[in-house]
Amino acid sequence: MTGKGGTGKSTVAAALALALASRGRNVLLCEVEGRQGIAKMFDVDPLPYEERRIAAGLPGPAGRAGAVFALHIDAESALLEYLAMYYRLGRAGKALDRFGVIDFATTIAPGVRDVLLTGKVYEAARSGRKKGTSSKGGAQYDAIVLDAPPTGRITQFLNVNDELAGLAKAGPIKKQADTVMTLFRSPRTAVHLVTVLEEMPVQETSDGIGQLRSADLPVGGVVVNLVRPRDLTGDLLDAARRDELDRETITGQLKDAGVEVDDSLVDGLTAEARDHAERRALEDAQRELVQAMDVPTYELPRIAGGVDMGGLYDLAAALREQGMA
Repeated sequence: MTGKGGTGKSTVAAALALALASRGRNVLLCEVEGRQGIAKMFDVDPLPYEERRIAAGLPGPAGRAGAVFALHIDAESALLEYLAMYYRLGRAGKALDRFGVIDFATTIAPGVRDVLLTGKVYEAARSGRKKGTSSKGGAQYDAIVLDAPPTGRITQFLNVNDELAGLAKAGPIKKQADTVMTLFRSPRTAVHLVTVLEEMPVQETSDGIGQLRSADLPVGGVVVNLVRPRDLTGDLLDAARRDELDRETITGQLKDAGVEVDDSLVDGLTAEARDHAERRALEDAQRELVQAMDVPTYELPRIAGGVDMGGLYDLAAALREQGMA
């Protein structure tokens, strides 16, 4: 899941994980940007570098709910694990970390950093089994949702082969990058993009789709987030834009509702209606551009007051109803 900053990609990733879990699936929700966003959204303690069960999906049509597990991936921990697995540098690797060598290595070579982050996701997909379960019938991940970097960096992040071209021609890091790319370019992967109905995010989404396709990375769908309610009909929107709403009707309806009415109140309401109508016209124009991108589209409503756990489940239900999960 990717998207321009501010479009709510992390929220949508969390909602998608819950939606998949409501189908009776066990889902791993991963983050790689170091913000502990998953912990904040699900109101749990900061996540360590290991899978943790954080939520259950709503019971689905079959009556069985799956679970959502979470994994906070950071490059430093991934490199320590990599050194321990492939070079048997247990304590020595930790010593390198204390001297700042690991942070130095992942900073000067962003391609290596991305291989480490994506490699951990690949390991979870390959093993398909959460830590701590028995080898007999243990819980497996039916899906992995990755809260990935923003659209402007997503192709670079996922296309680790090209990023490593000037750094590693052979060796275990190059081998791991090749293996990761096999997964990312396979039918098992879909890169979904999140946007809002504004000019810059929609344009960045269109550009991102083009870049992903150029890199042979599989594009999934576009999730249009924070959609305003569409309660007013076209005629009313047109009248609001022209500032021609029937003030007498508005006044009468307010009085019927027991509201004390004066001219300033009606002025304020008609001004808000005009702003809303103008905004809706802009959104409708951007919606047409999104629909012209020739990918599946899904819409999620703006939730007043922000998104809490109840809101996440509502968004998950909306994604499930639209067929995304």
